[in-house]
Amino acid sequence: MVYKYSSYIYSSIVGIGLLLCSMSDVQATYTSKMDSTTNKQQQSPPKKSRITDNGFNKFDNLHFGFKPFSPVAGSQKIAGSENEKLLSNVKVFPNQISDQINLSFKLNKDSNVSIKVMDALGNEVTTLLAQRLSAGEQTNSFTIGNKLNQGFYFIRVVAGTETIVKRIEVL
Repeated sequence: MVYKYSSYIYSSIVGIGLLLCSMSDVQATYTSKMDSTTNKQQQSPPKKSRITDNGFNKFDNLHFGFKPFSPVAGSQKIAGSENEKLLSNVKVFPNQISDQINLSFKLNKDSNVSIKVMDALGNEVTTLLAQRLSAGEQTNSFTIGNKLNQGFYFIRVVAGTETIVKRIEVL
């Protein structure tokens, strides 16, 4: 709930800051014009705002406790992010299963892998695989038989700390 309104609060604070800057600039120029018209002999420099410097508003370092958002461009990749993934390219086929399911995925290093079938409520129906597999492309076939009734299920593939879930339909 707090995060929902944080952008509104941030923009309000920035708006108030801009309003205060413009008001202090107007007040400074107004007082300097009044001083110059009433006392021509006394030349006083215009009052400087505490927020402005040399007439330019500097809001580069105003963050109000929030870190500024700096998105990574789409063409840039974070160094080493592909190598950090342990499990990738998980494919379940055919998606409408009658008696056999084929599962392929890529492991970037040797790890313990478990493949489980879950129902729509998240209850474990059956375990298809629970063993240590070597790195590389893995393709496995499992016979479903009469283990699953007709309906929708989820295949949960866990390798190390990574989990990928795919939806399947059993005919």
